[in-house]
Amino acid sequence: MAIRTIVKDGDDVLLKRSKPVQVPNDKVFELLDDLKDTLRHVNGVGLAAVQVGVLRRVAVIFNDEARNPKDRVIELINPEIISRDGEQTELEGCLSFPGKYGEVTRSTTVKVKSFTRDGRQVTYEGEGLMARAFCHEIDHMDGIVFGQHVKKWVDAQ
Repeated sequence: MAIRTIVKDGDDVLLKRSKPVQVPNDKVFELLDDLKDTLRHVNGVGLAAVQVGVLRRVAVIFNDEARNPKDRVIELINPEIISRDGEQTELEGCLSFPGKYGEVTRSTTVKVKSFTRDGRQVTYEGEGLMARAFCHEIDHMDGIVFGQHVKKWVDAQ
């Protein structure tokens, strides 16, 4: 496990579409573990593989609101939003855009289909911050950065 360097705004890799994982293997598991270590190190909410320069549809999200400690780390392999509802506009930032924040409108609730390390398909439902995190990280996998959604930039003070 290692802390990886987060790719910053201006690097073209952030605008590329990530490729699906064909078969979860040790390389994918190591990537997931590294994403968790990196995310803990920078005290973030979510991190997609593309943000460390790896074009695979893999991400990790920390859910501090989970009652069960086992559910606090969500690993996503080939995630896909299968439904969304409502609208929320909140301040959003991104580890690849340090110090930049903007108002972004996202769905209030989303349902995401994904795969686990052992190849099982699972469904997650997110509301509020979790819905925002799912949308943000899946956007990264599609080559979309949060700045493309910003309605109004806000100075970080």
